[in-house]
Amino acid sequence: MSGALDLARSMGGSIDKDQVKSAIDQYLKYHDLHGGEQESRKSNYTDLVNKYYDLATGFYEYGWGDSFHFAGRYPGETFREAIKRHEHFIALQLGLKKGMKVLDVGCGIGGPLIEIARFSSAMITGLNYNDYQISRGKELVFSAGLNEQCSFLKGDFMNMPIADNTFDAAYAIQATCHAPDAQGVYSEIYRVLKPGQYFALDEWCLTDRFDPNNGKHLAIKAEIELGDGLPDIRTTRQCVQAMKDAGFEVICAKDLAQDFPCPWYQMMDPNNFSWTSFQCTRPGRIITRAIVNALEFLRIAPAGSAGIYSFLTSASDGLLKGGREGIFSPAFFVLGRKPLKETEIVKWQSLSCNMPT
Repeated sequence: MSGALDLARSMGGSIDKDQVKSAIDQYLKYHDLHGGEQESRKSNYTDLVNKYYDLATGFYEYGWGDSFHFAGRYPGETFREAIKRHEHFIALQLGLKKGMKVLDVGCGIGGPLIEIARFSSAMITGLNYNDYQISRGKELVFSAGLNEQCSFLKGDFMNMPIADNTFDAAYAIQATCHAPDAQGVYSEIYRVLKPGQYFALDEWCLTDRFDPNNGKHLAIKAEIELGDGLPDIRTTRQCVQAMKDAGFEVICAKDLAQDFPCPWYQMMDPNNFSWTSFQCTRPGRIITRAIVNALEFLRIAPAGSAGIYSFLTSASDGLLKGGREGIFSPAFFVLGRKPLKETEIVKWQSLSCNMPT
């Protein structure tokens, strides 16, 4: 019961409770499935993404935990164990250690930031534009006893309020997919990173199997964009090229979603029963919808809460379809290095990354 009440209190984030339904309507109108256009989403990306996370964060934390990302999974491994291993993998790829200043680009409510700080002893700053997520993140960092090691900074990742050459490392875990322009956000990360240092990118991408002339593929893409607050979804090739155009030396690029025996989208399948991801199962969906409807009816949750759950369910369905079709990956990994000198030759070195075990 306490979980349901926590969910009710968090619905709408920093939006006034009597404005939640209106915010949902405004958010939906940005998207193709509701008559919106991609250029409008890109030009209004801060409003699009801010509304999305104000509306969705409570549900994410209720059903997903404090780390809002996917991770490949081995048989017998729980979802939470996989999430932690993936975050450790990011830290190991960057060689994080005590004393390093690290930037988490698009940090959510701080789940990965907290785990990576504990694992590496590095000093981590989380960049986020959403007030509700920052306030929630500060609460979680305080509870974890990491106030001296972790901090938050409000800012737009397309125009960071950070001086050049500030950080010893940077990472973005399935967050820069919200950027209207890949090269733009990667260039900002390049700017604030010290020369010779590394950026670990974990990106949502369309795979080579995506066909822009295939109506089914386009419908799945639109469903993912609607359900996940995305202006657009770039391809893996566009992602790598944008990293190069931003100035990074691309050390490796690999679709991590292909390297695990358990499909990344398995927990999104409502027919796949699991107690650890019960909210995503068919019975879990039915119960959650009933709880949300009841909370809204009793006016404990704001009007429109059931609408939030509906478009998030649509997101889950779109991701499941994209995974099954093989046209979408939530874990395209790129490790980039900022050259020591601007004249240093940028070159492609490898197509393989050291994988966690």
